Order: sequence, then structure tokens, then C-alpha cells
Amino acid sequence: MSAVSQPLRVGVFGGAFDPPHLAHVQLARTALTQFNLDRLHVMPTGHAWHKARPLTDGQHRLAMARLAFADMSQVFVDPRELEREGPTYTVDTLTALQHESPTAALFLFIGADQAEAFKTWHRWQDILKIATVVVADRPFEAGHVKEAQQTQWHNAVSPNVQHLDMPRLAISATEIRSHLAQALQTPQWLPSSVQHYIDQHRLYTQDR
Repeated sequence: MSAVSQPLRVGVFGGAFDPPHLAHVQLARTALTQFNLDRLHVMPTGHAWHKARPLTDGQHRLAMARLAFADMSQVFVDPRELEREGPTYTVDTLTALQHESPTAALFLFIGADQAEAFKTWHRWQDILKIATVVVADRPFEAGHVKEAQQTQWHNAVSPNVQHLDMPRLAISATEIRSHLAQALQTPQWLPSSVQHYIDQHRLYTQDR
């Protein structure tokens, strides 16, 4: 009797990646392991309708993302959102992936800050129909506080939201950009290849 083949498990991890840092890398590693993913699409944002500040040029963010995730064979740095005309909507990306792999189980990985704003996302109800949403929560010292916040979020959105067991990594892209603008080094926050790329192209400096 032949074994029944399991559906492909495909993850989606989007973001500005401006720049991609070690917390992004850790999230990808954890997602691959915890959810037994066959493939993880890392999606640098194209035209970010929800961002107040202008993003660094997409080709730089794409290049840095490819460097940051280069040693993970199951990660594909996907340029489609950068290549798409107009605003970038997650639901469009998920729909395209669904059409490409109709039998695949899709998982959308988002951060806690994105989760808080999830109900403002374009067609967020459709996202829940297409993919399993997985939240990488910020750790709290008191476990009951974290659980209460998770329950509240579930009640407002969906009881089927999953959670990623992430270690605490206090790294912020905003803080990284601030340090770099002041010519301060961030050796513990960035992959060395990304730091080298930033230095080479003089990104995030005040006189670029």
C-alpha cells in the first residue's frame, strides 16, 4: 500500500526588511522548524501603503534579504511584491501562491505589532480563509499577561491563529537605522554580510 503524500507546507514572511536583521533570521529558522515547512517565501514589501516613511530602494532591500537568508536552503527570497505595480496587499500575494500550489497548506507569519493592526489590513477576512496566521509574539515576563493578550486578539480576529515560539531578541530595524545614521556600529543586530552591504553602499547614512 503506497503512502499518502502530504500537502506541501508553504510559509510566507513579509516585511520591509529595511534592513533584515538577526531577529528576522531567527524567526525564519523557528518557523521552518516549528511548522515543518517545505518552503518559506521571504517577501520584501513593495509599495507599502501603511508606511509613513519612505522605504530604502527595493533592490537594496532585496539584495540584503538574499544575503541574510543565504544559508537556509528552504528559504526563497521572493521579489514579486517589489515587481508588482501599485500598493502591496498580502491577500494578493497569498492568492497568487494559492493558484501556484492549489493543494499546499499556507502559513502567514507576522509580528506582534502587525497582529495588533491586522483588522486594518486589506481583505483581512479573506487572508484567514487562505492561510493559517501565525504570530511571533513579543515575550512578556508574566506569562498570564501574554496569554490574556493572545486571547483578546483571538476573540477579535479568529480562534485559529497560531503562535510562534520565539526566543527574546530585542532588535528593532528603527533602532538599527538610527544607529547607522549616527555612524554607530550594530554588530550584534545584523548578519555580517548585511552589515558589509550597508557599508559598501552607504545605506542609512545622513549624507547618502
